[in-house]
Amino acid sequence: MSATTPDVGVIIAAYNAGRTIERAVSSALAQREACEVIVVVDGATDDTAERARAADDGSGRLQIIELAASGGPAAARNVAIAASRAPWIAPLDSDDYFLPGRLARMRAETGYCDFTADDLLRVIEGRPLAPPHLMIGERMRLPACLGFAAFVRGNISRPNLPRAELGFLKPLIRRGFLDAHGLRYDERLKLGEDFALYARALALGAKFKILPPCGYVAVERAGSISARHGAADLRALAQASREIEALPLTPADAAALREHRAHVTAKAVLREFLDAKRAGGLLGAAAVLARAPQATPYVVSTVAGDVLRRWTSQDNAPPARPAAA
Repeated sequence: MSATTPDVGVIIAAYNAGRTIERAVSSALAQREACEVIVVVDGATDDTAERARAADDGSGRLQIIELAASGGPAAARNVAIAASRAPWIAPLDSDDYFLPGRLARMRAETGYCDFTADDLLRVIEGRPLAPPHLMIGERMRLPACLGFAAFVRGNISRPNLPRAELGFLKPLIRRGFLDAHGLRYDERLKLGEDFALYARALALGAKFKILPPCGYVAVERAGSISARHGAADLRALAQASREIEALPLTPADAAALREHRAHVTAKAVLREFLDAKRAGGLLGAAAVLARAPQATPYVVSTVAGDVLRRWTSQDNAPPARPAAA
């Protein structure tokens, strides 16, 4: 297939994305390399499907699949992959969008790679004039080829730093690699389904390259699924990590995976601690830590850091105006 022949299928899982889906679909259809754009409306209860159709450019590349019930983003993406015939797959979240030329720049760099990602341009919803900030930025010299252990450790969030997990990346994925190894998104996961897919692929020998930003704009908003995950979602991700360890890993890779799983488990305990404190006060929260003492340092340091940040922000706040007479 020549470099000028469109060969990328953009897949979009959309649940109640009526406010943003037109922007996402339009940005995908504007990519000359996109031979198809498949939107799976995942049991939405709003006007997501109608809004997606409104973005159709008449090229015949847009396909909309409506599911009666929501199965989560992993299941919706698998439906899109099954409907796609493109040799390259490009996932796009329904509240994100591509800048012009993104797929062209990335497709030119795929080469021998099975996964080719670019650093994300992150923006805050409702702040259209604020400049984007990079997810990876100067933390990693790009372009870079990514190994299993580096990828897994790149999904461990660090205190006092913005979230920058490599599982947030949205690469071009060679469909032939997925099919050869029977890989699809893990439909049990409502959180971390990207991480699980990429980690499995790397364990099976995938070549994964990260480029400087090519034009994927990730919109951060308070209501996103990743921002409201619960303890059960984190426990499911930890179980998926445990299952990945059954793949042929080096001792160093297995050690990195255990480190990641311990981190995810500690985050689950933190979520359970906060839920118990909200429901029953400190006594119930203390009982959570008693059942998981290995997570106590993480929980205590995270809670203390949050309290300190709130106190600091209050101390730096401008003095209140005196009440009007």
